[in-house]
Amino acid sequence: MLPDPRRRRGVRHPFVAVLLVAASAVIAGARSYAAIGQWSANAPQHALARLGARVTGTLGVRVAPSPATIRRVIALVCPGGLADLTGASPGGADSVAVDGKAARGSRHGQTPAAHLLAAMTGDGRTITQLRVPDKTNEITCFAALLKPYDLSGVTVTADALHTQRDHVCFLVEDKHAHFLLVVKANQPGLHRRLRSLPWKDVTARRYDREVSHGRKETRVTRALTVTDLDFPHPSRPCASCVTAPTSRAESAAARPSTRSRT
Repeated sequence: MLPDPRRRRGVRHPFVAVLLVAASAVIAGARSYAAIGQWSANAPQHALARLGARVTGTLGVRVAPSPATIRRVIALVCPGGLADLTGASPGGADSVAVDGKAARGSRHGQTPAAHLLAAMTGDGRTITQLRVPDKTNEITCFAALLKPYDLSGVTVTADALHTQRDHVCFLVEDKHAHFLLVVKANQPGLHRRLRSLPWKDVTARRYDREVSHGRKETRVTRALTVTDLDFPHPSRPCASCVTAPTSRAESAAARPSTRSRT
C-alpha cells in the first residue's frame, strides 16, 4: 500500500525491510538514527531474516541496511506515509486534537529538526500526521492535515497558533465540524474583545478541583453566548477557563480567560 519512493536503479535493500528494521529498532529503545543503525548492525541473522533483510553470498548471509539508507528512506516516506497506514479514522470520535512538535533526535548537522503536525482523537488514537516544510509553519498545513477525513459533528481543538479565520471557515463550512480554539495575545483585537465581555455576571459556571504538580488547583469554566466578536461563526457558545492554586482561586476566577470555544 505504501509506494517505494526510491529510484529503481541502485536499490539494494527491500523497501519493507528497511521500514521494519527501523521500526524494530525504535521498539527496542532506539531514539536516534545512529541508535537505529547500531541496532541493525548488531541484529542477529534470524531477526534480519524475519524482517526480510537482503541476502548476499552463497551462504545466504543477511545484510542490514546502513544508517544512511535508513535515514534516507525514512525521510522520504515519514511521517505521512506510515501514519496514514497505521492511523485511526476519526469517525465516531467526539473530539480531535491538532498539535505540532519537533521530532526528537531528527536534527542532523545543519539540518533542522523535523517539525510534525499531528491529529489525535480524544481517547489517544493517532489519525494522521505530516511534516511541516522547513520554510513554513503549522498554519499552512492545518487544512491539508484534516482535509481527507469526515469531521461532521466532531469538535476540533488546537492551540492559539491555529486561531485563524480561514481555519474556522474550513472546519465549519467545509468539514461541518465544531471547534475549540485558544485565544492569546497573538490575536490582540479578538483577545481584547473577549476580555471585555461581562464574565463577572455569568451564572453558567463549572468548578473542577484537583491536585496537580504537588499543589491543589481549581479550574473555573464560564460560558457566554455572543454574536459580535468580529470572528467567523460567533453565534456559538464561548467559554472561559481559569486555572489557579486553591489559595488564589477567588482572585483568579474573577479574571477572564483567553481560552474560548466558538
